Amino acid sequence: MKASAPGKIILFGEHAVVYNRPALAVPVTQVHVDVEVLDSSRKGIWIHAPGINLNAELDSLPGDHPIGSVILKVFQRFGFSTPPFQGGVDISINSTIPVAAGLGSGAAVSVALLRALSGYFGQPLADDEVNKISYEIEKLHHGTPSGLDNTVITYARPVYFIKGKPLEIFKAAKPFTIVIGDTGIPAPTKKAVGDVRRLWVRDQYGIENIFNEIAQISLIGRSFIESGRPELIGDLMDQNHEYLQTLTVSCPELDHLVETARKAGALGAKLSGGGKGGNMIALVRQSNAEAVAGALISAGAKQTIITEVS
Repeated sequence: MKASAPGKIILFGEHAVVYNRPALAVPVTQVHVDVEVLDSSRKGIWIHAPGINLNAELDSLPGDHPIGSVILKVFQRFGFSTPPFQGGVDISINSTIPVAAGLGSGAAVSVALLRALSGYFGQPLADDEVNKISYEIEKLHHGTPSGLDNTVITYARPVYFIKGKPLEIFKAAKPFTIVIGDTGIPAPTKKAVGDVRRLWVRDQYGIENIFNEIAQISLIGRSFIESGRPELIGDLMDQNHEYLQTLTVSCPELDHLVETARKAGALGAKLSGGGKGGNMIALVRQSNAEAVAGALISAGAKQTIITEVS
């Protein structure tokens, strides 16, 4: 049984989304996680994930291991006290999504693994249930996640998201092009979320005001996208990046790539995801996408992805 899940980028609203403000996110189908579950002649549940140098039997993993936790959640969901097969199982997990880069690699693994395992057992889970279980796994990755990553990756559609409220899938009235630039710096979301939490505890009034401004950017950005004026979100990206700098989640490398993209002709640019490394994004004219991507590589980006949002 095989299953896949895409990556994702956040257009607007990261960090503020943890505090019940809206965020916009879109799938990135150019990168993905692929999971295959096969019968095996050897006993046990063997997991092969070369991207994270994992080749182990389930029982040897620590109790809070995210991949092991997904497997155990599936067993629990179907009421299996022991694996429901006589022999063994090989689970192969391959990913082209950079780890700890704001592209949702952890959530994509959970979503693809949930689908592949439940399909292998002949009881494929509905999207709503995949989303719910993968959110529980996200807590192991990120501590207090917003639920955005698992949501946009599960449904593989542009999403307007407010924590604790029904998700809203929306459509771009006109396609637009985004260049993603990877700093190459691992950016575990849990640390960035914790740093923002400490800022909020020290100055709730000031940080809440920043979150309110970011919320307005998300609302206006959705309006521009749905009304066929995506070129106008460039200025919003620039504004959102300034607020994220104030929240201390940018870094010199991200700021350098953001500035490089703007100088190369991008309509706007910002960090995307948890920050402190990982990825930045730039809104570009399709005709200028390769030039901006090339400028980012010259400026130190480890890789770039050009994606069209529609």
